[in-house]
Amino acid sequence: MIIIGEKINGSIPSVAEAIAKRDAEFIKNRARMQEAAGATFLDCCASVPEAEEVETLHWMIDCIQEVSDLPISVDSPSAAVLAEAYKFCKRPGLFNSVSGEGNKLDTIFPIMAQEGNEKWEVIALLSDDTGIPKCAEDRLKVFDKIMAKAKEYGIAPNRIHIDPLVEMLCTSENGIETNTEVIQSVRKQYPSIHITAAVSNISFNLPVRKLINQGFLVLAMNYGLDSAILDPTNRDMLGLIYATEALLGLDDYCMEYIGAYRDGLIGPVKQ
Repeated sequence: MIIIGEKINGSIPSVAEAIAKRDAEFIKNRARMQEAAGATFLDCCASVPEAEEVETLHWMIDCIQEVSDLPISVDSPSAAVLAEAYKFCKRPGLFNSVSGEGNKLDTIFPIMAQEGNEKWEVIALLSDDTGIPKCAEDRLKVFDKIMAKAKEYGIAPNRIHIDPLVEMLCTSENGIETNTEVIQSVRKQYPSIHITAAVSNISFNLPVRKLINQGFLVLAMNYGLDSAILDPTNRDMLGLIYATEALLGLDDYCMEYIGAYRDGLIGPVKQ
């Protein structure tokens, strides 16, 4: 499972406070914690007005890179901001994100096609100028447009993380049927593509959110989810990922599961 650590995000009040105070040690500590917990990428989101975003991301990225060699998921709703902020990264990372909206694909895909940027990856949301499609069929139409554009620019499927857009379960008309249908179809069409999700979106406004999150994660992995935006320091969630991969036959002889236990990433905290 590709784990995109979510804990350096300005939408989190404590992170927003650290950004406002330019508390570098706070940001660095969150980077260290997530790397130690087994994150694959470190998401970096400023959540400040767009006029301040590039400068703020520059500072945040520098803080992270002082203490971690993990690739960074540069996170902004603005493709123009992403096109500037990615330059501050010392190694290839992840654009988070593009969609079928406006000119986002034509802004980021050409950058990914440039010489020297061939290892950059991208999260692509299945939304467009009409918003988030309500049914799986319409989300898959957006998916087809994204993949056609990727082919145009020579972006291989294994560099793309498709986000089917997980919505709140409590306001959904069909549970997670739309998401599972999309995940299954995308995986069938492109076996090498990545499929990601912000797992905690499913449980907004529900009690004991972790139970919903954990249940959704197992179901989604069974349909083909192989990437997730979550808190890697959540030992229960991390343990569930390793266990589910073993049960799905994605972990030969359970070696990854055993290794994670031996390394202290899952199971009871070792004294």
